[in-house]
Amino acid sequence: MAAMDLFGRRWALRILWELRAGPLGARALLARCEGLSSSVLYQRLRELVSSGIIAPSADGYELTRLGTALRDALRPLDAWSITWAQEQEHGDQEPPRT
Repeated sequence: MAAMDLFGRRWALRILWELRAGPLGARALLARCEGLSSSVLYQRLRELVSSGIIAPSADGYELTRLGTALRDALRPLDAWSITWAQEQEHGDQEPPRT
């Protein structure tokens, strides 16, 4: 449950998602995450570093081996979210199951 607590914190998954293609600095992360304050960004970065999911690098922050495995685990969720968003946009919702 510790992982769910970490990932459930606002902006944590978004920061990880933005790091999926490679290292980014704090300014780049702030630019990509509209509405994210610098204080929350640095708090999340500290939490993600201490959890071993990201690490500081010469280019900012990057995914660790564990972070890369997490990124790969999140790809199906990303694919699902695209399908869900398209269905929401077109009103193609299935009736609720009871």
